[in-house]
Amino acid sequence: MTGTPIRLLIADDHPVVRDGLSSMFASAPGFEVLGAAPDGAAVVRLAQELRPDVILMDLRMPGMDGLAAIIELARLGVTARVLVLTTYDSDTDVLPAIEAGATGYLLKDSPREELLRGARAAARGESVLAPSVAARLMNRMRAPAPQLLSPRELEVLELVAAGNTNREAAVRLFITEATVKSHLLNIYTKLGVNDRAAAVTEAFNRGLLVPRTPGQP
Repeated sequence: MTGTPIRLLIADDHPVVRDGLSSMFASAPGFEVLGAAPDGAAVVRLAQELRPDVILMDLRMPGMDGLAAIIELARLGVTARVLVLTTYDSDTDVLPAIEAGATGYLLKDSPREELLRGARAAARGESVLAPSVAARLMNRMRAPAPQLLSPRELEVLELVAAGNTNREAAVRLFITEATVKSHLLNIYTKLGVNDRAAAVTEAFNRGLLVPRTPGQP
């Protein structure tokens, strides 16, 4: 491989793993290992000092773990790509890491060539996912999204959006005005708003309500 080498920083709390990864990448063409860190705090500090292209990040580390380190690196504006390299592929590990900004997620039992390819792809800004991780994400995407508002809350919000008062909505739905107010408070909490107008606007923005066309009942 020609050109500027990919500068790596390795984060893992196990010395044997750190040494093994360092040796593997240092002996591979096109890589330069800048250093290794035993925990999240150290990798954050070293990332700012050494400015690597790619950080190989373990998740389960003492003190500041890998996820917290990814979040802190993003907060500090560190531009290094983070390639998670761990033994865990559960939803509780994968999804938060990717949401926090990890470029890729590989498992430690991946073949050597897959790790090298993954680091090169991460350096280019490409997403890198172990097959088992990709399968988990696909299954999560295919699963029906949880319903944000209940059917009754949607009915209340539709009536409010149409200009009905709480009393009018209560009459239309054959419930008490106090129940309408209770539903609205739940709606505000779920949508993260404080009043009726904001709730209606947010519901339209999220596609929970659909604008009616002229003449539509």
